[in-house]
Amino acid sequence: MAEQARSLRPVKIWLLVVALLVAVMVLVGGATRLTESGLSITEWKPVTGTLPPLSQEQWDVEFGKYKQIPQYQQVNRGMSLDEFKTIFYWEWGHRLLGRIIGFVFLVPLIFFWVRGHLTRELAPKLLVLFFLGGFQGFIGWWMVASGLVNRVSVAPYRLAVHLTFAFFLFAALLWVVRSLSPAKGESVPPGVKKGAVALLVLAFVQVFLGAIVAGLDAGLTFTTWPLMDGRFIPAWMSLTPLEPIWRNLFENPMTAQFVHRMVAYALFVAAGLHVLQARGTPVAKSAIVLFGLVTAQAVIGIATLVHLVPISLALLHQLGALAVIGHATGYVYRVRQAA
Repeated sequence: MAEQARSLRPVKIWLLVVALLVAVMVLVGGATRLTESGLSITEWKPVTGTLPPLSQEQWDVEFGKYKQIPQYQQVNRGMSLDEFKTIFYWEWGHRLLGRIIGFVFLVPLIFFWVRGHLTRELAPKLLVLFFLGGFQGFIGWWMVASGLVNRVSVAPYRLAVHLTFAFFLFAALLWVVRSLSPAKGESVPPGVKKGAVALLVLAFVQVFLGAIVAGLDAGLTFTTWPLMDGRFIPAWMSLTPLEPIWRNLFENPMTAQFVHRMVAYALFVAAGLHVLQARGTPVAKSAIVLFGLVTAQAVIGIATLVHLVPISLALLHQLGALAVIGHATGYVYRVRQAA
C-alpha cells in the first residue's frame, strides 16, 4: 500500500497542476469576456492559430476579418489597430492556455501510462477527461460562433454551457485526485451525504445562472441590493414579458439577475442548515468551511454588483465560485466514501 501511494504521488501532483491551470483558464476566460475580447478571433484554427500575427500584413488581415462582424460594425467601429491588438491578445492568450493545458495533460498521461503508474481503473478515467477537455475547446468555438452573425456578443446560454463545463472539468480533476487517497473510514449519516450532494448541485446551478447574468450584462442593469428596481421581488410582468416564459431566463436581464439572487439566497441558507445537519459528525469542520466559502462568495457578489462590476471584483467573484465548487467537490467525495 505504501509503495502504491508513492507511485501515485506524482500523478496526484500532476492532476492538481492541471486543475490549477483549468482554474486559471476560467479566470482568463472571465477577463476575456469582461474586456469584450472574445470575438476578436473570428476563426477556429486549433493548430495554425497557435501563433499570433507576426507581421503588419498578418495583423491587417486579422483586423479585416474582425471588421466584418456585427460587434465591430455596431460597437467598435473606428477602433484602431493597436486597440484591436489588445482584445486580440486576450482571446489568443485564452486559446493558447487551452492548448497548453492539453499538452500538460497528454504528455504526462502517456509517460505515467508507459511507466505503469496508472491503474486499470484510473487510466480510462483520465482518457475520458482528456477527450472532454478537447470537447470543451469545441464548445468554446460553438460559443464564439454565436456572436459572429446577427449579434454583437455571444449567446448567453452558450456562454453558460462553456463556463459550467469548465467548472465540471475542474471538479472532475479534483474528484480523481481525491480518489487516489485512501478512505478515512469515517461514519456519516445518510442525510448529511444527501445534503452535501444537494449543495454541490445547487452550486453548479448557480454557476450556470451567473454565466447567463454575465452574458446578458445583467449585472449592470440593477445595481442596488437587496432591492431590485425598488422592490425585493420585482413585478411579475417585468420578470415575464417574453413568450414563451422560459425565454426570460436567457434573454431578460431582470429575470436572469433576480433568479441568480434567489438561488444565491437558497445556497446560503442551505449551506447554513447543512452546518447544523453535520454537527457532531467527522465532517463538521468541512461543512463549516463550505458555509464560510459560500458566505464570502455572496459578499463578493454583492460588492461586485453595487460597484458596477469592476474587472477586479468580477474575477474575484469567479475565483470564489471556483473555491466553492472545489471544496464542495472534495467534501462530497469524502462523505460518499464514508460508511
